[in-house]
Amino acid sequence: MAPPPSQSPAPMQVAAGSSGYSSTSYGAPPAWDYTQGLPDEILALVFVSLSPADRNACSLACARWKEVDAATRHRLSLDARAGLGLAAPALFARFTAVTKLALRCARGSGADSLADDGASAVAAALPSERLARLKLRGLRQLSDAGLSSLAAAAPALRKLSVASCTFGPKAFVAVLQSCPNLEDLSVKRLRGLPDTAGAASAITEDIVFPPASSLRSVCLKDLYSALCFVPLVASSPNLRSLKILRCSGAWDLPLEVITARAPGLVELHLEKLQVGDRGLAALSACRNLEVLFLVKTPECTDMGIIRVAEKCHKLRKLHIDGWRTNRIGDFGLMAVARGCPDLLELVLIGANPTVLSLRMLGEQCRRLERLALCGCETVGDAEIICLAERCAALKKLCIKGCPVSDRGMEALNGGCPSLVKVKLKRCRGVSYECVENLKVTRGESFSISLDIVLEHDAGTASENGALETGQAQITELTDQMAGMDLPTNAAGAQSSSAHTINRMRSVVSAIRRRFGNPPPL
Repeated sequence: MAPPPSQSPAPMQVAAGSSGYSSTSYGAPPAWDYTQGLPDEILALVFVSLSPADRNACSLACARWKEVDAATRHRLSLDARAGLGLAAPALFARFTAVTKLALRCARGSGADSLADDGASAVAAALPSERLARLKLRGLRQLSDAGLSSLAAAAPALRKLSVASCTFGPKAFVAVLQSCPNLEDLSVKRLRGLPDTAGAASAITEDIVFPPASSLRSVCLKDLYSALCFVPLVASSPNLRSLKILRCSGAWDLPLEVITARAPGLVELHLEKLQVGDRGLAALSACRNLEVLFLVKTPECTDMGIIRVAEKCHKLRKLHIDGWRTNRIGDFGLMAVARGCPDLLELVLIGANPTVLSLRMLGEQCRRLERLALCGCETVGDAEIICLAERCAALKKLCIKGCPVSDRGMEALNGGCPSLVKVKLKRCRGVSYECVENLKVTRGESFSISLDIVLEHDAGTASENGALETGQAQITELTDQMAGMDLPTNAAGAQSSSAHTINRMRSVVSAIRRRFGNPPPL
């Protein structure tokens, strides 16, 4: 019996002017745009929640969406090629509310980046009264004149970040003159700086930076002649944050000049610098210093830390990466315990604290909440037991590459009542059983992780581990070879021999790629 013919539903008919749908089938789009009833302010809030790609797509949906997007878009990132100068008038005529602008050029297209004439065209089209943040990346054809024209067109600029550009320090004189409200300046990897030899004295005499009373934060990073910016930093009496990262030159004397003219520093980061105890002693002029990072400054010793602790009593965060030079240990940390009672966070990498300094830190720094001990050869079970007994406010503890064992970690069962998170890495003396016991004892609100894999194991396994892993994988591949369906007659052999040979060759090739050729017996 033949099946009855299928009956498709008839399309729904809608009366004209009733619900907004045309008299067509179910798949037809609505004849009425329901977003027309939304105010522009509500539609703008929807656009804010979208990703940049989705927002770009939505702006092309209709004329109204395009207008709402353009009128409410505050952040704009442009590919700063040479042709940007021609497109700038139309772009900024559309986006009139831009307050944050980024001009980027990819590394491979540095020769085709925005030049001075294009920068002048962009400056002429900028919404000068609104632009508050400007970021320049990879503009290798832009000179001092180009940056000056951009700065002159943005008198309300508050934050400027430049990286991988070719202009020199003279361009920042025009920036400070044109942007009196500049608060944040970041300079990274400039290629237009003079040679290091004799550059500091020559620049100091030839370039006179205007006073930058509004400047609050300065970051100098990866500059081979960063000393030419010392007069700029010193001309900022209200400076609060200073970061000098991986810059060449001797920094003891420059730090003395900077701290004498900007004693209100609150945050200071020094990384991979040629600075010693004399430079740290200069920090004693900054009585409001709260955050201090000393990362891989091998010339700093306990004496410099003592000088800082004697005067900077408001210190809240202290990070020390001793680079395993054994120059910072108990004496410096005991001075910190005596002079910095408000310390909240302490990170020690490659330093050598013992029970002597950790006991004082626990007794004097009653508010210490976060402690990290990484690569500290002197931190063992006795030190962890001391922390458990003394640090009542400790909430987060990180131990990495220290000779601690279950005995020390078990002291945390009843110590550090505020502790909520512990991270252990490369502590081979701690077992997983101890970790599980801590989880059970301290309850669900307590988190602890243990990673005992050595650092070099991530890239190259140890010899024994590689052999064991290799044997396991070879066994697995051998089992695959043994499990192949071999033919039982001549016809089957003739038909499947090529397929079997190809599979065996692939298995052998996989073994050779993974483990190389076998050694001779």
